[in-house]
Amino acid sequence: MASSGEEPRSGSPGRAGTGTEPAADAAQLDTGEDFEVLEEEEEDDEDDLSELPPLEDVGRPPAPPREDAQPPEQGAGDAGGDPQEWLDVLGNGLLKKKTLVPGKGADSRPQKGQDVTIRLKATLEDGTVVEEDPALTFTLGDCDVLQALDLCVQLLEMGETALIVSEAKYCYGAQGRSPDIPPNASLTLEVELLAARDAPDLELLSGKEKIQLANRKRERGNFFYQQADYVLAINSYDIALRIVGSSSKVDFSPDEEAELLDVKVKCLNNLAASQLKLDHFKAALKSCNLVLEHQPGNIKALFRKGKVLAQQGEYREAIPILKAALKLEPSNKTIHAELSKLVKKHADQRNVETEMYRKMLGNPSAASTPRKCKDKLPWSIPWKWLFGATAIALGGVALSVVIAARN
Repeated sequence: MASSGEEPRSGSPGRAGTGTEPAADAAQLDTGEDFEVLEEEEEDDEDDLSELPPLEDVGRPPAPPREDAQPPEQGAGDAGGDPQEWLDVLGNGLLKKKTLVPGKGADSRPQKGQDVTIRLKATLEDGTVVEEDPALTFTLGDCDVLQALDLCVQLLEMGETALIVSEAKYCYGAQGRSPDIPPNASLTLEVELLAARDAPDLELLSGKEKIQLANRKRERGNFFYQQADYVLAINSYDIALRIVGSSSKVDFSPDEEAELLDVKVKCLNNLAASQLKLDHFKAALKSCNLVLEHQPGNIKALFRKGKVLAQQGEYREAIPILKAALKLEPSNKTIHAELSKLVKKHADQRNVETEMYRKMLGNPSAASTPRKCKDKLPWSIPWKWLFGATAIALGGVALSVVIAARN
């Protein structure tokens, strides 16, 4: 969103995850850096996750929605409201919208891809105000903000003020937002649509503007990754990559070009992390290879590529890739552990294959003792029989030649 030209504001429900994560998670994720996928299923595998920025344990599955949730009977501008006025946005009762002040008509509703500006007030169920923003600007449909906002603002008319009641699923989920929004908290959002305009032309953005915009989308992807919503994380990283890869009519400095490449590499690394979470191995492998095209020595991309190949059972291909990563960073305990595990799995795989071949070829126990050729065959032909048959055949040919000559 180059329209505002500002970095995401810490603590805003409408902004990217910067500054909104729980303290414990924030220590593990620097949103200015890419992160690593290091989750191990084996209980006895005690990897040292300090070697690569770990994010595997920050995403917790969203809590099941509360089916008994109801919109508040009273709220800002909602005293004595008729429940029939509530619009069930998704049809599941978890996200509802109610108009408080009508707008300028359905024709004035914003479109996806536009930059919209809203006035926002967010409160908990007990009435505690957790956010107020007089002019929050974001790109509609890009998942730059809470899903509750992204879904409902599309339904607002220009100048309309509405009340939105959302379950945690479409807000901050099971993690909440430290310190003011507890886990699994529903939010009531009072929203007024102030403006909507077309997003800026990417071709006309300066290098600095393009970098800021791409980073904002990437940080939003990091936020979704923390929420264990890997589909939305992938969406945000894809948007960031489209911004970085878009053509430009503006000349960039060498430093800006280098910074754009750095953003691209981070997005691809994070994209591979999310794709791995969804078992999209082919896509993850492609993302890793794109990183390695730009930076053949990128340890995170090498590590993830090895992980992808290992997940597919390609241990022979994965082992040299992890060895290359370990050569670049010999003290990395995580790579050491992963490589040791793959070497063992590869050895087990080879043993299984060897046993299978032995069964296919017969009893291997006596294979080490040379046998005479005739012992290998279940039958044998006496030599005199062979010579006799040959003589008969030759005699027949000779007789045929003589008969033909006489005729």
